[in-house]
Amino acid sequence: MTPPRAAEVAAALGLVVDEMPICLACLSFVSLSCHDEEDHAEARRWARRMAPDLWEEGLKEPALRALRRARMTGVRGAESALADAEAKGGRSAIAREIVLVLGEQLAERERALWARWEGRRAADRPSMSVVRPPST
Repeated sequence: MTPPRAAEVAAALGLVVDEMPICLACLSFVSLSCHDEEDHAEARRWARRMAPDLWEEGLKEPALRALRRARMTGVRGAESALADAEAKGGRSAIAREIVLVLGEQLAERERALWARWEGRRAADRPSMSVVRPPST
């Protein structure tokens, strides 16, 4: 499963971040990186790093359900995405892309919340700093 195909399938699944039984603090590593319009690679790195944990923590069942539903409704690439997820779990391309989609949804919510802080003193606003992973 190629990453572009996995991205298409993930976007078509209709998963909603607020309905996922996952740790939003964990997902925030991805979402905060989504704010950097110039470096989407950082969000992809975080998605790769966090997908296995989020998968085991609670993403697995709703993701597999959505993939089976997508296969039944004829979503292009859903069958190979499902096979990828069943074989590789949280380390699959589709799992990473689902985490990225959910991270982007959380980033949208964060933007809306932070917009309410516009015009306030900088010291009173929440930080949008991105935490960088340690180099390995």
